[in-house]
Amino acid sequence: MASFDFYFDFGSPAAYLAYTQLPKLCAATGAQAHWMPMLLGGVFQATGNASPVSVPAKGRYVFVDFKRFASAYGVRLNTNPHFPIITTTLMRMVTALQMQNDSQFQNFVDTVFKAIWVDAQNMNDPAVVAHVLVQAGFDAPALMAMANTQATKDQLKTVTMRAVERGVFGAPTFFVGEEMFWGQDRIEQVKAALTA
Repeated sequence: MASFDFYFDFGSPAAYLAYTQLPKLCAATGAQAHWMPMLLGGVFQATGNASPVSVPAKGRYVFVDFKRFASAYGVRLNTNPHFPIITTTLMRMVTALQMQNDSQFQNFVDTVFKAIWVDAQNMNDPAVVAHVLVQAGFDAPALMAMANTQATKDQLKTVTMRAVERGVFGAPTFFVGEEMFWGQDRIEQVKAALTA
């Protein structure tokens, strides 16, 4: 079965938009997505890249652009007033679930992306994070404990540094084999590579 790697961070609205299109991409190509949680902040630090919002004019435009894509995709996207969201703990949680092959992995991804980019929740606030997770049926203290293990921290760091080694400089980034595609607006190119 064909497959692709999907590098993402919950704090990226572009990663959110790409995530909304993954089911269609997989259905159209018969390919399987390999979810690759990484720390976008670590990638930026290692590559010298920065968020588009660090340039005010670009930051304003990027959200307009993303809204256009959301409209075209038929999905909801709201500007989060608490942006940027520091996602280290959230990315550790999703990494921990993935390491355990937990059946709640996808539910966690859905819950967190929705909280940040649809409901515009302040996921910088641990109390808000706990509330969102409990509402979605998660054991928030258990998730926090899993996130704080050294093995989880090391795994997230390893995936992030491996991403940098592969040439990743932003999110989302797809790989079909070793062919890299950056940006949620490259999904048609990913689809072409998967069906070539």
